[in-house]
Amino acid sequence: MPKIADSRIAILATDGYERSELREPLEKLRAQGARVEVISPKSGEIRSWDKKDWGDSVPVDRTLDEASPEDYDALVLPGGQINPDVLRVDQKAVDFVRRFAQSGKPLAAICHAPWLLIEADQVRDRTLTSWPSLRTDLLNAGANWVDQQVVVCEKGTNTLITSRKPADLPAFAKELIHHFAA
Repeated sequence: MPKIADSRIAILATDGYERSELREPLEKLRAQGARVEVISPKSGEIRSWDKKDWGDSVPVDRTLDEASPEDYDALVLPGGQINPDVLRVDQKAVDFVRRFAQSGKPLAAICHAPWLLIEADQVRDRTLTSWPSLRTDLLNAGANWVDQQVVVCEKGTNTLITSRKPADLPAFAKELIHHFAA
């Protein structure tokens, strides 16, 4: 992994992402000098879901058709309920996550985003956390689910960082910076 200031990091999202779960990692990583790109199935902009209504938007830097896991040093999957539910039925998004996880580069997911990890078959025999309603889904997929602010699971050369909710973002961002700079 290059120094964080030399890193190229992908954030995979679509409409309905949890605003804070995309924006805070994006801003914290960019503040460390990382080049962070938002990747989405569609071009243009994607809109957040902020509490009870559509929130603001972020520009999409590359579509899934234009991006390759080989182009990035790390991947962040923001949650929200809508975003990962839409992405987990998009085969290109699932394939991107699977290929990225198999590359051995660090991957991070928060809130409902582990749904994508389940679809990509990347949770078996891994310890992780998530929004509590995903507990049974993760257990059924072979994961060891724990209720902790942030979990770092290293298996071989693969590092998986997971967190539960927006309140955990400070700890989540700290682990991203630490492991993405390792």
